Amino acid sequence: MLKRSFGKTKYIPVPQDALPYRPAKPGQAVCPQCTSGISEEEMQENFKVCPFCRHHFPMNAHERLSWIAEAGSFEEWDTGLSSYNPLEFPGYDEKLADAREKTGLQEAIITGVARVQGYQVVLGIMDSRFLMGSMGSVVGEKISRAIEKAMELGCPFITFAVAGGARMQEGMLSLMQMAKTSAALERFHKRGLLYISVMTHPTVGGVPASFAGLGDIIIGEPGALIGFTGPRVIEQTLGQRLPERFQRAEFQLEHGMLDLVVDRAELPAVIGQILRLHLGGNHG
Repeated sequence: MLKRSFGKTKYIPVPQDALPYRPAKPGQAVCPQCTSGISEEEMQENFKVCPFCRHHFPMNAHERLSWIAEAGSFEEWDTGLSSYNPLEFPGYDEKLADAREKTGLQEAIITGVARVQGYQVVLGIMDSRFLMGSMGSVVGEKISRAIEKAMELGCPFITFAVAGGARMQEGMLSLMQMAKTSAALERFHKRGLLYISVMTHPTVGGVPASFAGLGDIIIGEPGALIGFTGPRVIEQTLGQRLPERFQRAEFQLEHGMLDLVVDRAELPAVIGQILRLHLGGNHG
């Protein structure tokens, strides 16, 4: 179905010296891939994607929300949930307070209901600025509650994952969220509802090993690092050199972990097409 609907893109590595380039001017962002200068206006017009080489810059949760959801349609849930320090881990309280002050968020994910491409969906959008998007007990709880509410509403569930793994300051409580979110999704799948998982850069550790890896349709953004253990650790453990672009989205697509790799500019339309294939004219 997916291959007939979307085809399979052929990804051809582009030599670094063949990339387009424009010298950066003062105050412009510099693309880490082609080193071109990009103005703030160009960044916004291109959804924070380099217009020269298509490198995808990070988006925070609210930027991604305003890009994917119809204006004014989002109703946020569980805003009062916030992490504490159950193990009295040294420095964790200070890190939480600093993350809240810098991001304006209570946790590394926002959840709620919105309209996407005309359809009612439940969203879970992670934010890497909050402790690297790590999954602790509150992130797992918010995801599980969002899944339960999606079942009550009978509508699709869409997540945008960006994560550095389980939150070590919460120990076993953090690791438990992998099983907790996976069990919630098992109940969700038994209801015959649609779950679309979008993995962005980077999505590593317990997140792709749990809820982000359990989508009916799993999509990666171009160039995203996706995997359980990072390539540097694997190379050190095995004492071997890994293949070029190992664990990048295109590599994972070729090896069956992803269903699609989609440019950010095209992703809303692709998600809309998936929703239409699954739901038809039922907009919720």
